[in-house]
Amino acid sequence: MNVERGTTERVLTLLGLLQQRAVWTGPELAERLGVTPRTVRRDVGRLRTLGYPVHAGQGVGGGYRLGAGRDLPPLLLDDEEAIATAVSLLAGAGGAVAGAGDAALRALTKLDRVLPTRLRHEVRALAGSVESFDGGRTPVDPDVLMTLARACRDHVETGFDYPSADGPHRRRTEPHRLVASDRRWYLLAFDLDRDDWRSFRVDRMSGVAARTWHFRPRDAPDAAAYVQEGVASRVYARQARILVHASAATVRAQVPASAGVVVERGSGRCELRTGAATLDHVLAHVVLLGHDFEVLDPPELTDRCREWARRLGAASHP
Repeated sequence: MNVERGTTERVLTLLGLLQQRAVWTGPELAERLGVTPRTVRRDVGRLRTLGYPVHAGQGVGGGYRLGAGRDLPPLLLDDEEAIATAVSLLAGAGGAVAGAGDAALRALTKLDRVLPTRLRHEVRALAGSVESFDGGRTPVDPDVLMTLARACRDHVETGFDYPSADGPHRRRTEPHRLVASDRRWYLLAFDLDRDDWRSFRVDRMSGVAARTWHFRPRDAPDAAAYVQEGVASRVYARQARILVHASAATVRAQVPASAGVVVERGSGRCELRTGAATLDHVLAHVVLLGHDFEVLDPPELTDRCREWARRLGAASHP
């Protein structure tokens, strides 16, 4: 047993050495590990069996080199490297790295599985010193983000206080996915008290806590599409559906994802689902796109189009 443990520790040490430098000679590795070159060759064979592509070169400049393989094998990080990686991922999840939020949070959740407890307070302290000057997303507590990510991963119920018209209420949920927009983080979860799917802004949550109660995952809507539609239309007092005489790619370049959902309708046309406080605001935004369009819903928006046409016509013929 002691021999096996010593072999495992030595192989991990060898892996760490190979990750530190491009090329090592056999004698150099043997000296660093305190073993013979023959043992080094055996340990290299063990690494290859585990999926690490270790290449061996002969002659001048030859030696052992860790190459890139078809699959990504586990990385071996020391304490400083683990802390730096976690803080960088927190920055990416917070929006400091454009387009990296979802991937950063997924990677951070995986790292969280193996991050030693002794390093957590250092990661938290360093994360508090990371800022972004480009606007980015609304700031959220990294601990809250990680609590929700773990709950989604482990399928455990989560509770939090969330504001409503008559004050904050405690919400009991089965979390499904975290969704990052260009401005905010959202949680798609099944609301146990309302017996339906809901999306929640993470920056509005307080008292976030995960329970130990596990749940069986439900059939869920597409998380990104559900949250986007809610952000772009359902949260507004008035919603509208517009048939725009332009391609979906053209309109998506003009309308932020947080302002409208664009669906391809063929023949160079697309449907825009959006909302605003008033129908006049909706109409103003659509007109400024600069394309011909048709009102699909609601009928009152057609009436507003006629009224605008009357006023604009009168203004052009004083």
